[in-house]
Amino acid sequence: MARRGEVLALVQAGGQGGRMDVLTRERAKPALPYGGVHRLVDFALSALVHADLVDVWVSLEYQVTSIDDYLSGGRPWSLDRNRGGFRRMVPQTGTGPATESGFAHGNGDLLLRMSADLEAFGASTLVVCSADHVFNMDLGPVIDEHVAAGRVATVLTTEVTKKDASDNVVVVAKADGTITAIEHKPSRPSTGTVATEVFIYDTAVLLRTLRELRAELSGDQEGDDSGLGDFGEHVLPRLVETGKAVAVPMTGYWRDVGQPGLYLQSHRDLLAGKVDVFEHPGRPVISHWPDRPAARVRGTGVVSDSLLSPGCDVSGEVVGSVLGPGVVVEKGAVVRDSVLMEDCVVRAGAEVRTAVLDERCEVLRGARVGADTTARLVRDEHLVLAGRDCRVAGEVPAGARLEPGTDMR
Repeated sequence: MARRGEVLALVQAGGQGGRMDVLTRERAKPALPYGGVHRLVDFALSALVHADLVDVWVSLEYQVTSIDDYLSGGRPWSLDRNRGGFRRMVPQTGTGPATESGFAHGNGDLLLRMSADLEAFGASTLVVCSADHVFNMDLGPVIDEHVAAGRVATVLTTEVTKKDASDNVVVVAKADGTITAIEHKPSRPSTGTVATEVFIYDTAVLLRTLRELRAELSGDQEGDDSGLGDFGEHVLPRLVETGKAVAVPMTGYWRDVGQPGLYLQSHRDLLAGKVDVFEHPGRPVISHWPDRPAARVRGTGVVSDSLLSPGCDVSGEVVGSVLGPGVVVEKGAVVRDSVLMEDCVVRAGAEVRTAVLDERCEVLRGARVGADTTARLVRDEHLVLAGRDCRVAGEVPAGARLEPGTDMR
């Protein structure tokens, strides 16, 4: 493994996450809970730490305060060091050309805006991860192989259906892994092989490519937009032209959970035993754990195929659901096929079905939220989403969206 200073890791955690609708009105998407006690950003940070990388930057843009406390300067991942370690990166203005300051217009554009900092750090290899995917792979050998082979880019990939591939960046490669083409969210993908948004770059080649693309594209843009967009639009295709970009299959479970249906589906996978990310004792998913007492199931409580986080108090029925810290389900209440985040309360006689409720939501007595679905794969329109601090009463149909703070009394 390369020594400190030779490999820099960057977690891109700044996206607005608009597809998650009301769940990301007041938080950055990487701060979304997963599996009750984890956050999405945990998976990228844990993978990097277990690869013995000590220089880890996290780029933040949207709703920075919603994730800052959780990151705690990198302390939960032992990245708080006097030299190197964790660094929090936020947009700046006045530091260079318009195309290198301010908020980014995509994750490829973000790399350009950080190019001066990346160059100043001087690492020969850059590892880039997004922060809205669930995975747990040993990245150390992949990084070593990338360096030893002299590649300009290594792209970790996974296999999905062609229908799902159309929402991703499709990677076309030879049998030896050499990438021959990139298709950016194609309507008719050539293959089901997609980029998992874990990349390893030769830093010098990447920086040179970013600046070449800026010179070519920025003349066609307005304001501070470089035109680079997301990595699959221009950056990766240009690196593929070198013939030294290689696809490496990711091992184990992977899922992009950046859409409501995918988010609940991944929790269904977790309850069904299909998610192996927590099954590696040597590579635990490290989190900033909540300080709560043990969960309690009272005499009238019935829990099956579910996960209860610390501090939960269940007197009702919970089936096929994940309850975050401090969730209360009163006697006679029913929760099915749902994710309830921290400190939600479901009052006596209320029912919650196929829903995701954000922190501190209260479902009042007799309320009916959502409906059961027989679909094998959950879709966005099946789900009720409620933002933070909602008070829910009456009937809430499947597919409803409740803005944070909604009061239906």
